[in-house]
Amino acid sequence: MPTIFSRIIAGEIPCYKIAENDEFLAFLDILPLEKGHSLVVPKNEIDYIFDMDDDSLSRMHLFAKRVAKALRDTVPCLRIGVAAIGLEVPHAHIHLVPLQNLGSMTFTKDRIKLSQTEFETLALDISKNFK
Repeated sequence: MPTIFSRIIAGEIPCYKIAENDEFLAFLDILPLEKGHSLVVPKNEIDYIFDMDDDSLSRMHLFAKRVAKALRDTVPCLRIGVAAIGLEVPHAHIHLVPLQNLGSMTFTKDRIKLSQTEFETLALDISKNFK
C-alpha cells in the first residue's frame, strides 16, 4: 500500500507544493510546528532515510538546502531547523522548520492552524524564492 507521501507525489492527494525536480518534492506540512514548516521527500518510496544510497541521500540534502534558503528568505526566523525523525510516515523525509526559539522544533507541542488561503499564499511565496 502506498504511503501518504507516495499518494501526494502521484497527485492523488493535493499538497501545497514548494518545489520539485525529477527525484524530490517539497511541500508545506499541513500540521505545522511553525509557519512555513515544510517536508522534503524522495519520489522513490523508501521507508528509512538512512537506507537511501549515498548519492541519493546527498542529492536530497542539497535539494533540502535550496528549499531551506527559500524558506528563510520568505519566513522571518532565526534559522531553519532540520529533522529526520521517520516515525510518522514510513517514507523517508526531512522536516524543515523555521526556528523562532528553542521550542520551535518540539514535535509534541500543539500545531499551529493556517487557513487554506494562508497555505496557498505561503507555498507560492516560498516557491518564488526557490533557486
